[in-house]
Amino acid sequence: MPEERPEESIGKRIEPIALHQEMQRSYLEYAMSVIVGRALPDVRDGLKPVQRRILFAMHELGLTPDRPYRKCAR
Repeated sequence: MPEERPEESIGKRIEPIALHQEMQRSYLEYAMSVIVGRALPDVRDGLKPVQRRILFAMHELGLTPDRPYRKCAR
């Protein structure tokens, strides 16, 4: 059986769909991933991922309350 070239087989799988339906479905998937991945605090410590990264970076730089002020944006 001869193999088809990729560009020929791709054309057979393209299905026409309404733009409105695809945008609605894609946006809902994206919005849910953002809410779950970024906007909701974790149950373990109550921190959002970005807050956890900031605290970890501060720990790595040695920025603790018992030390003098040090600018963290270097």
